[in-house]
Amino acid sequence: MSRARAVLGTACGIHFIHDGFSDILYVLLPVWARELGLNFAQVGLLRTLYSGGMAVFQIPAGLLAERWGEARLLAAGTAVTALGFVAAGFTGSFLALLCCLIAGGMGSSVQHPLSSSLVSEAYESGRRRIALGTYNFSGDLGKVVVPASVAVAVPWIGWRGAVEAYAAVGLLAAAVILALLFRLGAGWAPVASEEAPRAGSDWGIRDVRGFQALSAIQIIDNSTRSGFLTFLPFLLIAKGSTVQAVGLALMLVFAGGAVGKFACGALAERLGVIRTVIITEVATGATILLLLTLPLGASLILLPPLGVALNGTSSVLYGTVADLVTSDRRARSYGIFYTLGVGASALAPFAYGLVSDWGGVPLALGLVGSMVFLTLPLTLVLRRPLAAVTA
Repeated sequence: MSRARAVLGTACGIHFIHDGFSDILYVLLPVWARELGLNFAQVGLLRTLYSGGMAVFQIPAGLLAERWGEARLLAAGTAVTALGFVAAGFTGSFLALLCCLIAGGMGSSVQHPLSSSLVSEAYESGRRRIALGTYNFSGDLGKVVVPASVAVAVPWIGWRGAVEAYAAVGLLAAAVILALLFRLGAGWAPVASEEAPRAGSDWGIRDVRGFQALSAIQIIDNSTRSGFLTFLPFLLIAKGSTVQAVGLALMLVFAGGAVGKFACGALAERLGVIRTVIITEVATGATILLLLTLPLGASLILLPPLGVALNGTSSVLYGTVADLVTSDRRARSYGIFYTLGVGASALAPFAYGLVSDWGGVPLALGLVGSMVFLTLPLTLVLRRPLAAVTA
């Protein structure tokens, strides 16, 4: 178990770094909007293309990992993401910034499927769902620490200085990742096919219907999270918040999310996947709609419990993927699953940006909160396939 814990610890560090890169964007979007004179659709497009870059390479990363192992790809992807943000610090135009964010997103695309595959393999005979919940928890620690740190640093050294400083951390992390995984002997060897997928599926999906229902829930969940977090800063600024207070607000959401990702993975072990997803999704939709009616102070108080529900569902979903796929095709199956989710995250900010330009940010966030409830009928579809696979 000591090796399993070391692999989990390394994956957690990778997740911390990459989620830090991803979520400093929520602090920087209002800064870029003001500096470059962007409308809401353009703001959404910045987030969309970063997430789109993440979506593009996830399935190829899963396939390449079967030949080359996960370690090299994780280190290289971390370095590419860091260099994308280094380049962003030298930009002075919207188009150049878009290109830098696409490159950064493509580098970060390896992280979720390959780290999840490493953790799943390390805990093959152990408490895998709790391990993956811990892994997800670490990402939210990055979301708490990094955006808050950047928000504090921006008034002192500017957004370029703050971004370049964190990019240097990312480059150092790439070298550390390579050394640690080499020492652990994790993610270096090609994956040998020891288990034949059912029904002749080259993707290793044991139950297609169950996988489709799980993926659909994740698509709605991810688009909700991405759309909400992209336009939350603008809602808070309209309520009277400063940029520094936006950083604090995001820290509160992500702190709640860190607790939610850790706790909901364990909760699913006790209550079951279906009950836990219903609880978190109903809480998410209701709380987002309530937030629209509150003043700034009350909104800040509501953000931590909202973060618990908003991010907690993902731990339950990620842990369930391994129940529906075969072990020798796990990296590519995670690649499919994360591509669908990140693709939804990519499209949502631009779509909700168009709604915001047309009817205002409150209307867009009201639509975000309402869409969450579409996950409820999907849990009924998932119930029987999941019961059959895990029986």
